[in-house]
This record gives sequence, structure tokens and C-alpha cells, in this order.
Amino acid sequence: MAETRGRHELKHYINYSDVLQIRARLPFVARPDENAKEGNSYRVKSLYFDNYNDKALKEKIDGVNEREKFRLRLYNNDQSFIRLEKKSKKNNLSYKESTVITKEECSRLLDGDLAALKENGSSLCLELYAKMHYQQLRPKNIVDYRREAYIYPMGNVRVTMDYDIRTSYNIHDFLNPEPVLIPVSGAYILEVKYDSFLPEIIRGMVSLSGRRSTAFSKYATTRIF
Repeated sequence: MAETRGRHELKHYINYSDVLQIRARLPFVARPDENAKEGNSYRVKSLYFDNYNDKALKEKIDGVNEREKFRLRLYNNDQSFIRLEKKSKKNNLSYKESTVITKEECSRLLDGDLAALKENGSSLCLELYAKMHYQQLRPKNIVDYRREAYIYPMGNVRVTMDYDIRTSYNIHDFLNPEPVLIPVSGAYILEVKYDSFLPEIIRGMVSLSGRRSTAFSKYATTRIF
């Protein structure tokens, strides 16, 4: 599934006090994400791909206008629903394509069996299969964190707060329900994603004095911390 229209993404470093403020405001106008479990939050685990020259990492750090990265993702360690995603950036707009792969296909891929992608047959799997050959992309590291997410229909707005960020270079821990992960920092990240406009009611809800937009990347941060 591809997002044919680019979306705007605003990111801000925040602190725990900010989290409490936003957590108190947003539920009055926005609904929690359907994946939410306890405390309107859920666990996200991603496995990112990069090549021997760290192409995706360097393009992010250098602020390259047109760039992309591939990742595997699952929620709340539910291995019955694993997604392969490609995130792209162009002219400050974000695009995302995704497809579902099976646990068996994922396990084969982690073991280096690239044929699993070819046998899946989806266009995204075939694209990654090709780029794992000619760009030498390989699974690089795991990024695991807790996310609170809220949805506001007008403008297709999605507000998320990410924290408790952890990482591992043991790629096989992606399918381990209890992996050994290294805490990265005490960072809290606010993200606001929307289509063509950001409704004023949401802008007011997430307005925090002194908080500036940032180009924070969980992948880049966990690679260089």
C-alpha cells in the first residue's frame, strides 16, 4: 500500500512535563490509535536496512532532499502481522509504502535467504530484493520504543509521542519477544503528521513554548549514539 500523496511531518524534542500536558489535552478532541493497549500506548519494533557504506544514515545526516529507507515493523510483538515499509522523503514531504510479510518470510530474510522476498511477489518485496543485490542493503539494527498516538480526521492528522527508545545490533532479536535491548536516551519525541493543512485546534493542542522543530531520526540516533 502506497501513500500517493506526500504528508507533512513536524518533529519536536519534548520533555516529560510536555508529555503530561499533551496527554491531558488531546483526548478531548482526538481519538487514541486503535493499536493502543495500556495507557493509550503500544510498543513499536523496527528493523532498518542499510548498506556497507551506511547510505541511508549518511543521506539523513546530510539532509539529502530525496532519500529513502526500508524497514521491517511489528507492533506489541505481534508476529502474525509483520510489515515491510519504505519511507521516502522528497521536497520536505514524506511518503510511505508498505506490504505484509509472513513470520516465515521474515525469519528467512534474517537468515540471509533473499529468495523469501522474491517468492512473496509484492512490488515492494521485489524492490527490496533488487536493492539488496545492487545496493547491498542488509538488516542493520533494531529500534524499539513506546508510542502514544492520537487521530484527528480533519486534515488526516496523526499526533504521536515516542519514548523509552532502545536498540540492538542483533538482528535476530527482531523476532524475539523478550530481546536484550540497550536504552538510548531519555528523549521524548513529538511528531505531528498531516496532509495539506494542520487544523488550528490541533496546532493549539500541541503548541509548546520554546519547542523547536527538529530533524530527529530514531534510526540515525540509535546508529550514532
